[in-house]
Amino acid sequence: TGNSCPRGEEYGKIELTNPTRTITSTVAVRGAAHPRCPVKTNAPVPKDTVFDVAAALDAVELTAPVHIGQVVIPNVCGTGVDIVATKNM
Repeated sequence: TGNSCPRGEEYGKIELTNPTRTITSTVAVRGAAHPRCPVKTNAPVPKDTVFDVAAALDAVELTAPVHIGQVVIPNVCGTGVDIVATKNM
């Protein structure tokens, strides 16, 4: 109650019934100027899979060149969501 924005009401309902999170992190990359490449999910994943997704990211090592939007892990942990690179390296 008390919401003045319909988006807030929708967010509250989702947060109570099926909470999700967008995950941002980094993965190792070889042959680039920097040792880590930033990545994120291309859609929110269920909150109860966050630690599984983080573990999957820990096992990844890319090789340069890496391009923005490149899929790093397709369908991560069976969620239907891809992990994508967010920086050219």
